[in-house]
Amino acid sequence: MEAIIFYVLLIDAISANVMVRFGSEWYVHNFRTLSRWFPPAEGWALYYLALVLWVGSLLYRAGMLF
Repeated sequence: MEAIIFYVLLIDAISANVMVRFGSEWYVHNFRTLSRWFPPAEGWALYYLALVLWVGSLLYRAGMLF
């Protein structure tokens, strides 16, 4: 179960980073209300990805990913 949650979060973190890098104008234009609460910020997206990768390394060391 932990591995499934990790992979879902990993896909979310990667997609958030791709959106921030290449599609932030599209996001702000199409999701105006949501972008007020969750603005596209490069720092937070990178920090989110780093945290998800850190949790993944902990799960890998525990032998729960494969």
